[in-house]
Amino acid sequence: MKRRDLLQSLAAGGLVTTAGASPSQTAGPKVFRRAFDIAETGFDPAQVSDAYSREIIGNIFEAPLRYDFLARPAKLRLQTAAVMPEVSADFREYTVRLKPGIFFTDDPAFMGVRRELIAEDYVYTLKRHADPRWKSPAWASLEESDIEGLNALRRLALDSRKPFDYDRPVAGLRALDRYTLRVRLGQPDPRWIHNLTVNAVFGAVAREVVDRYGEDIMAHPVGTGPFRLVSWRRSSSIVLERNPGYREVLYDEEAPADDPRSQSIAQRLRGRRLPMVDRIEVTINDESQPRWLAFLNGQSDYLESIPPEFVQAAIPGNRLAPHLARRGIEWDRIPLPDIVFTLFNLTDPVIGGMEPHRVALRRAISLAYDIDREIAQIRRGQMVPAVSPAPPLTFGFERDYTTDATRHDVARAKALLDTYGYLDRDGDGWREQPDGSPLELVYHTQSDALSRQYEELWVKSMRRVGLRMRSEYGKWAEQLKASRAGKLMMWTTGWLLTVPDSEGAFVIAVSRFKGVANRAFFSHPEYDALYDRQKVLADGAERLALLREMKRYFAVYMPYRLHGHRLRSDLTHPWVIGYRRHPFMRHWYQFVDIEPSLLRSPA
Repeated sequence: MKRRDLLQSLAAGGLVTTAGASPSQTAGPKVFRRAFDIAETGFDPAQVSDAYSREIIGNIFEAPLRYDFLARPAKLRLQTAAVMPEVSADFREYTVRLKPGIFFTDDPAFMGVRRELIAEDYVYTLKRHADPRWKSPAWASLEESDIEGLNALRRLALDSRKPFDYDRPVAGLRALDRYTLRVRLGQPDPRWIHNLTVNAVFGAVAREVVDRYGEDIMAHPVGTGPFRLVSWRRSSSIVLERNPGYREVLYDEEAPADDPRSQSIAQRLRGRRLPMVDRIEVTINDESQPRWLAFLNGQSDYLESIPPEFVQAAIPGNRLAPHLARRGIEWDRIPLPDIVFTLFNLTDPVIGGMEPHRVALRRAISLAYDIDREIAQIRRGQMVPAVSPAPPLTFGFERDYTTDATRHDVARAKALLDTYGYLDRDGDGWREQPDGSPLELVYHTQSDALSRQYEELWVKSMRRVGLRMRSEYGKWAEQLKASRAGKLMMWTTGWLLTVPDSEGAFVIAVSRFKGVANRAFFSHPEYDALYDRQKVLADGAERLALLREMKRYFAVYMPYRLHGHRLRSDLTHPWVIGYRRHPFMRHWYQFVDIEPSLLRSPA
């Protein structure tokens, strides 16, 4: 199947289902069990950026809006908002009216009082992202939103080196009354409404909770959502339980007319009170084989993303394996709205800089890397190659856009290196820099088995063109922090979008986001200008043309080696009812159920 046809098929909701039953947990409270392959960092919306922590946060905190769990394409629904926000004609003012009678989970911080959610909580929540104390990864996007007065309040705290003044009014961020929030932006933003769906950023936080727990707030998430945190062992296990004070919310998701599986789910669950399970148990295991075996043995109800080394065993030829089908295991696959890339640190003395020979080195490294082998042998076909940052399912993704910059071409890589003076002058088989000094690439990675495969491929690919590479190992969370500080030469990671627009993928090269989203520390005034121009435009041909022009900068200057967009294949046991992967919504635990009649002992 051609790449275009594959993406079209997957975007339409390609799903394989089977019937039957298989072993799992014993009867009793409904427990949904899953595993993370990378450890969480904590549960404070103002401090985290990783998808794993955000998934937990999304089930505890609530933003005003959410996406419909089943609707495709993505459709906005109410969450804590009473009606859809009022948006001004110039796309600068957003007015949100909240539902009365929504309460935070009981906590000692509230001194025995049942604490209602009010508009002022969202004002406080957004101000926390501006407070330099918390070093919020979300601040870059909020700063970009240019909420009138909020950026100035942050600068005041930075310049004065005094605590952030939460009591100082902000003109563009006001609670008009107990249940009405108004946000006014400094410039038009036709897509800003989608920010109101991101629980991990806009999830309401109560000031009393932050005041009580202070620096330990990461371990004390208190929200209005369907679940609450009851147990956390760092990098080991996370346990959520049903929030006993959660308001009445009934299942009312809208399935596409051409998706029988989702239609069946919607019919079966409509009218059920959410959440439907009593407990969520999350374990952390960075090794693929134990996660795979735990799922097969019924110790885990859900396997997020089949590990690449087990793809052939699970979905040979892109069909569910017969031994899994006989057990009633279900397979769900979609293209992720993400981009996997290897960053090149442009402040590094070896591969950084914008001089022609440095750009040529990065382009040669990119051409030398065997992306075809990564996709075929390591990822087992579960990724499509990227030609730009814009991912599938977002505005800005163009199936017909092409470039030679991200292809695998050893001959062109060698020619570039030769042309710009990266030669083997001493005959030891390794190239030196144009001035004759040693050349060594440093690839930062983790020590798990899968990461070792990527490392080995990088080293072999570089060896083929005469570039020496060594590896440095560390924990993913530590490397994330180091990448923001500009301390890693090369590091492979991903960027997952949370809204159906590709703008969030292009921020990774905007100069004012250096050290936050822009971990390559790339800077180009013309690119920044293009980004600013597209941001205020409504979706259409003019904006698409600007995004297309921005794509050229990734090919020409190579701040990142773009790898691809992952295809996410998930497996669930037959007793898990209602699961469908949503491309943007991370807080989905409330929409799945456990069917007790299908729980039984291993055969």
